[in-house]
Amino acid sequence: MNTERTNAYRRVLHTLEELGPSKLQPDEQDRIRYAADSLIFCAELERDDAALEALTDIELLSHALVDSGRWEQATADRLERDVLECGPPRYEALEAA
Repeated sequence: MNTERTNAYRRVLHTLEELGPSKLQPDEQDRIRYAADSLIFCAELERDDAALEALTDIELLSHALVDSGRWEQATADRLERDVLECGPPRYEALEAA
């Protein structure tokens, strides 16, 4: 774990505090929290099926929130980025560097 991941986790929690009660159903809040928790404790994303599934779930949730008109695209993009940044760097990104 590092400072960047910790800061991303804090941003996700802040989003839940700020928007959660008014813009998210309790099960949606749980899904976001589960994804952030899965990623913050993940050592290798490519080898952690639960973390990968949680990321996919956040993408689906983000699309549903935007499609329903409940969230703006920028807010959904920020949430997806923050949840992703809770996890370790992706192997493909390291390989390309």
